[in-house]
Amino acid sequence: MFAARRALTGAFQARAFSASARDLVDAVTRGWSFNWKLEGWEILFCGMGCIGEQPLMMGYSSCRKLPFWAPLVESDSHCLSSSSSTQEFLTLLSMISAEVQVRSLPALVRSYILILDELGVAADISHINTKSTVTGYDPTPSGLASALKGAEIVLIPAGVPRKPGMTRDDLFNTNASIVRDLAKAAAESAPNANILVISNPVNSTVPIVAEIFKKAGVYNPKRLFGVTTLDVVRASRFVSEIKSTDPVDEKIVVVGGHSGVTIVPLFSQSSHPDLVGNPELLKRVQFGGDEVVKAKDGAGSATLSMAMAGARFAESLLKAAQGEKGVVEPTFIDSPLYKDQGVEFFASKVELGPNGVEKIHDVGKIDATEQKLLDACLADLKKNIVKGVAFVAENPGK
Repeated sequence: MFAARRALTGAFQARAFSASARDLVDAVTRGWSFNWKLEGWEILFCGMGCIGEQPLMMGYSSCRKLPFWAPLVESDSHCLSSSSSTQEFLTLLSMISAEVQVRSLPALVRSYILILDELGVAADISHINTKSTVTGYDPTPSGLASALKGAEIVLIPAGVPRKPGMTRDDLFNTNASIVRDLAKAAAESAPNANILVISNPVNSTVPIVAEIFKKAGVYNPKRLFGVTTLDVVRASRFVSEIKSTDPVDEKIVVVGGHSGVTIVPLFSQSSHPDLVGNPELLKRVQFGGDEVVKAKDGAGSATLSMAMAGARFAESLLKAAQGEKGVVEPTFIDSPLYKDQGVEFFASKVELGPNGVEKIHDVGKIDATEQKLLDACLADLKKNIVKGVAFVAENPGK
C-alpha cells in the first residue's frame, strides 16, 4: 500500500466516480460513507460533515488498522484536489473504479472519531499533574447523559464561529438548535448544575436554556449564567492601552448584554471618567470580536480570549461554591433590574455564592451619555430575549 501510494500521482478526479465534485462534497457534508476494495485492501471513507464550510472525510484502511483524516477541497475546475496533508490517501482514489457503495455513517466510525478526538484529548489532558480527573465520553446521546450525570457546573461553548460580516445574531439559527439540545440533556441528567452559556448569541441562547429548564420543571434562575466576562476583559485592556496602565488595575464595569449595542461600558464609574463619549473606544468594546474575526480572515472568531474569560468565570464560581466571600463577576442572568421594561435578562455585576447567584448589583449612577447607551441596549436586548423564547416555542425539538 505504501509503495503503491508513492507510485501514484496527485489528484483525484471526480469523474472516476461518475459524479460531480459538488455531488461528492454534498455527500460528505451529509455524513455518508463510501466503501472501496483495492487489491485486497478494503478502504472506508466516511463523510464527517463540515467544520465551518470545509467538508471533512475520514479514511480507514484494513491494512493500516488506523483511521486518518483529510479535508476535501473543491477547485474551480470541478475536481477534488489534495493538500500535502491529504496526499497520503487521496492519491489512492485515482485507481478506484466507479463501483461506489453509499451507506449511512456506521456506529463503527463514531468509535474512530472517539479515538481521534474525545478520548485523545481526554488522555492528553489527564496527564497534567493536578488533582483534577479527566474522563472522555462517546459523543452520543448516552455518552452525553453519562458525562452530565451529577455535574455541578456545565459549560456550553458549542456552536459555529463567526465569519467576516456576521454578527453574533447571524449565528442564531445554527447555534440555537445546538444549545436547545444540550440544555435538554442537562435538564435531564444534571438539573441542579450551574449552567454557563458561552454559545452565541448569548442574549438569546441563555433564554433558550431557561425555557428548556422551565419546560422540564427544573428551572433555577440562580444557576443559569451567560458568560460576558470577555467584555470586561477587553474593556480593561483597551483602556490600559489608551492610558498606558496595567490592564489588571483597570476595573471597568460593563452592563447590558453580550453583542453590539447591548454591551454598555460604564467609564464614568472607572478612574477615567474622561473616556465617556470616546466613540473609538466605545466601538472597540462593543465590536471587539470583529477585530479577531477579521484578523483570522474568516478562519474563526475569538477563542483563546474567550476560553480565558470562561475559565475565569468558572473558577470564580468554584471559589464561591467552596465558601469564599465577595466573589463578584459580570454575568448575563435572569435579573429583576429592568423587568418593569420587559427585559427579563440583563448583565451586571453579580456576587456569587454556594447556590449560584447571591446578590445582583445595581447599575449604579451613570451619566447622560451612558443612559442613552443603556436605553438603546434595552430596546435591542428585549428583542434578542424574545427571539430566544420564541425559538423554543416554535422549535421544541425531539
